[in-house]
Amino acid sequence: MTQELLREIMDYSHRADPYPLYEELRKTPVAHDGDGPYVVSTYYEIQSLLHDPRVSSDHRNLTATPGDARTVSEGADASLPPIFLRLDPPEHDRLRRMTNRSFGPPHSPHRVHDMYGELRGIVSELVDSIPAAGPLDRIDLVDQFAYPFPVTVICRLLGVPPEDEPRFHVWADALAASLDPDPAGPAQQPPGTADAQTQLAIYLAELVEERRRHPGPDMLSQMATADPTDDSMTTVEVISTAALLLIAGHETTVNLITNGMLTLLRHPDVLRRLRKDSSLAASVVEELLRYEPPVQLLPRRSALDEIEMAGVRIPKGATIWLMLASGNRDPQRFEAPDRFDPDRPDIQHLGFGSGIHSCFGAPLARLEAQLALSELARRLDGPHLLEDPPPYRQNAALRGPRHLYVGCDGIRT
Repeated sequence: MTQELLREIMDYSHRADPYPLYEELRKTPVAHDGDGPYVVSTYYEIQSLLHDPRVSSDHRNLTATPGDARTVSEGADASLPPIFLRLDPPEHDRLRRMTNRSFGPPHSPHRVHDMYGELRGIVSELVDSIPAAGPLDRIDLVDQFAYPFPVTVICRLLGVPPEDEPRFHVWADALAASLDPDPAGPAQQPPGTADAQTQLAIYLAELVEERRRHPGPDMLSQMATADPTDDSMTTVEVISTAALLLIAGHETTVNLITNGMLTLLRHPDVLRRLRKDSSLAASVVEELLRYEPPVQLLPRRSALDEIEMAGVRIPKGATIWLMLASGNRDPQRFEAPDRFDPDRPDIQHLGFGSGIHSCFGAPLARLEAQLALSELARRLDGPHLLEDPPPYRQNAALRGPRHLYVGCDGIRT
C-alpha cells in the first residue's frame, strides 16, 4: 500500500494536487512495506527525525531502494565534493559555518538586510518589462518574472559581473531541467546538463581566482579570501558551495513565488488585502510555506542506527522519506490544515525543514517572496488565471508550475 501511494505521489498525473494522497498516507505515520523506504508523513514524527542525529543526509550512507527520487542536491557536479546539504557533522557543520560567515550573523549580519533596496529594484524592473515581453492578456509569470528574479539575485549576491549574468540564466535553465526526471523511470540527466555543470565549474573557478586577486564586498570574495589559518574552504569547496547557492536557491524560490501567486489568484480576498497592505506579505509567505511548500519531500535520508518511531522499528541502514508537505497539512498539528489562512496564529511549518539542515537561504528566500508577491499584487490590475491547474514541472520533490499563465487589465505604476 505504501509503495503504491508513493508511486501515485511521484506520478505526474497527481502533481497538481497531491494532498489527498498525503492524507491517505498520514493514516500510517511511519509506513513501510516490501523492500521500499520507511515513509514518515505526520508533523511531529517528521520534526523529531529532522532533529535526530541518527538520521543521515549523506548519500554515501544510502543503500538503493526502489523508487528513489532525485532531489535538488543531486543536480551538483559529481566531480565536485559533496555539498553540505549532503553531509553529516562534522563535515556539514564546518562547511555550513564557513559559508554562513559571508552570508549572515554573526560575521555578516546585514548581508540580506542590505540587499532590500536592490531586490526591490530588480522586482520593479521585471514588472516594468512585462508589457514589453508580450500581450497583457497572456503573461507567463514563471518565464517573465519568477524564473529570472532569483538567478539575478544570486548573481548579485555572489558578485557575478552584470555582463555575465545572462550566462548564469542559461546554466540555471539547464541545471533546473536536470531536476525534472521521469518519475516512472531511472533518473537520467537531460542533454546539455553535464556541459552546463562543467561550464559553471570552470567559470566559478576563474571567478574565485579573480576575487582572490581583487576581492570585493560580495559573498564569493569573502568565501575565497577567508583566513587560511582559520579552517577556510578549499577552492573546490568554494566552487561547490557557490553552485549549491545557484541550484538550490534558484529553483526553490521560483516555486515559492509561483505557488504563491497561484494560491493568491485562487484566493482573491487575500490578494485584495495584500494589494492594500503590503505588511501582510510576511504572514502570507509563512502560510504559503506551510500550505504549498516548494520542497514537498526529502526522499533520501538513512538510519545510522535503529530508530523507534510511532510504534515502528526503523532498522539501521534503512532509507527514510520525510514527507514535509504532508506534515504541513497534518490535522493533529494545524486546525483546518487544507484552508489557506495567513491569519493563522501559529504557522510553525516545515517548509524550510528544521534542525541542522534547515534551509540555509531562508532569510533571503523570505524577503524575495515577500517583495515579489506584494509588488505583483500591487501592480497587476485585474489579474486572473488562464489555466487552472497550470502545467507543472515533473519533479515531485521540488513541486511548482512550469508555467503560470495569467491575464490582466494593465500594469500600474
